[in-house]
Amino acid sequence: MGNTHFFEREKCPACKSQDQHPVYKCGFTESPIKEYLDSFYSPQGHIEFGYLDGATYSLIECNGCGLIYQKEIPNDQLMDRLYEKWIDPEMAFKRHLDGDDLLLFSYYAQEIMQLIAYFDRPPSALSFLDFGMGWGKWLRMAKAFGCKSYGLELSERRIEYAKSNGIDILDWNKMPQGTFDFINTEQVFEHIAEPLDTLNHLKRSLKQNGLIKISVPDGGVIKRRLKVMDWNAPKGSRNSLNPVAPLEHINCFNRNSIIKMAEIAGLELAYLPLLTQYQFSTGWYRPKRILKNLLFPIYRNVLRKGTYLFFRNKA
Repeated sequence: MGNTHFFEREKCPACKSQDQHPVYKCGFTESPIKEYLDSFYSPQGHIEFGYLDGATYSLIECNGCGLIYQKEIPNDQLMDRLYEKWIDPEMAFKRHLDGDDLLLFSYYAQEIMQLIAYFDRPPSALSFLDFGMGWGKWLRMAKAFGCKSYGLELSERRIEYAKSNGIDILDWNKMPQGTFDFINTEQVFEHIAEPLDTLNHLKRSLKQNGLIKISVPDGGVIKRRLKVMDWNAPKGSRNSLNPVAPLEHINCFNRNSIIKMAEIAGLELAYLPLLTQYQFSTGWYRPKRILKNLLFPIYRNVLRKGTYLFFRNKA
């Protein structure tokens, strides 16, 4: 590897196994990856291909847990440039504002009500942490219910915005121990260079029997999609390659790889009761949301599928 803006991961970042095999390889500045990157980042700002010369988009599958991960990933400096320069901050902020609709906040309210009911304690007695909080929207809803709400985020722009909305921000290196009833990680672990190490760090801040949620894009059928190799497939479509998006989605989890990682960290799989999920469902005014409200609890609890998972701190 001849690009100093990247580094290589030699072990599986989810289970530390070295038993692995290659799945796909293509230079970042070669077709079709170059065209994908240009079409993805240009509408959000711009991309500087000079930073990518000599680096390879290389997908590796771990034989131990099934995680598919990018071997060569951007270093901290390039990652910061990607999120703060290539993705234009003003455009990102506008998308944040445009996404603040009733359906979004009703979903946040639903999830938070279900959690409060699960713990069966007054909201004021509960402490919630959102790791990778973004603009702090989820935390603002938790705070509105009366929960003590704290955030962790890398982006200074997002941190300042969250502070202006009354959110308390923590220092990653000074995390309180045994403090939180619940830690939210929504669409975060697919972006992290060392997810197992990160999970171990977060676990130390959980109370005994506290919960952590890990929700990531589902990569369970990604190998089939890689055979089709349609980089133009829209996000959410049958052939979408979004779970292995170059540069950003550096870890492609399936259900088993998340559970394996959590077990290594000393966490056990947990479920919100079906009745609790149905009692505190919202958004019944839209047909698509009605269908999700009815089917998702069964999908998660009974069929035990998907990559929206809760884990309990056994320690």
